[in-house]
Order: sequence, then C-alpha cells, then structure tokens
Amino acid sequence: MEGSSLDTLTVRERSELMSRIRSKDTKPEMRVRRLVHGLGYRYRLHAKDLPGRPDLVFRPRRKVIFVHGCFWHRHEGCSKNRIPKSPETRDFWRDKLNGNARRDRLNEATLQRTGWGVLVIWECETKDLDPLAKRVRAFLG
Repeated sequence: MEGSSLDTLTVRERSELMSRIRSKDTKPEMRVRRLVHGLGYRYRLHAKDLPGRPDLVFRPRRKVIFVHGCFWHRHEGCSKNRIPKSPETRDFWRDKLNGNARRDRLNEATLQRTGWGVLVIWECETKDLDPLAKRVRAFLG
C-alpha cells in the first residue's frame, strides 16, 4: 500500500477523495442561503472583488457572511477542528489548516478596515437554524 500505515487509502485514492471536496455550494452554505433568503434578505454570491470571496454579500448594507467548514478553517473548540493523525502528512495538514485560518483573519480584518461588517457562520452552527436566524437578523438589521 502506498499510503500511510494509519490511512486505509492509497495516496492516489486519498488525493481523488480530497479533490471532490467543494469550496462553493456546500451543504452548510446552502442551509445558510436558504435561511437568509427565507428571512427576506437578498444577496450576491462569492464576490471576486472582495477579500476572501465572501459566501454571501449584501452590498447596500456593506455586510458579508462567510460560511466556514470547522475542519478547513480551524473552528476553535469544535470537535471537527483536528489535525489528521497520519505521521507522514501531519506537518502538511497543520501548515495548510493554520494557513487557512491565518488568511481568514487577514481577509476579515481587511474587510472590516474598509467598512464592511463580517459575520462568520461555522458549519456546526448550521445544524440548529433558530438561533442562527436570530444571529443573522441581528447582524443584517
């Protein structure tokens, strides 16, 4: 087997599996989009001209929403925020995921500095929509 002793997949199989992970239109993002639309708000998607390409953009309000995966963006305190255990790839994943989190903080700071309001919704928060709806209403006003 080509892969790690802890990984049940070969390097090629793992690569194929990881390549299927979406960056847009994920299940958590779609939940948030349906919720926000149901609340009566209209938005644009993935604005290329804004730092980090926010998932939902409310230009007249100058507000954006990011929907982050807990694993990919290092959600503090969440059980999905973990580094894979394979010793051969542990350093790669630590660097990759920490880099994602660093880039997120930079993009959020840049948006806020230029007058944009930023709301981050974590994947695990999309399971219970009632408290999420309250947060979104409070954020969008």
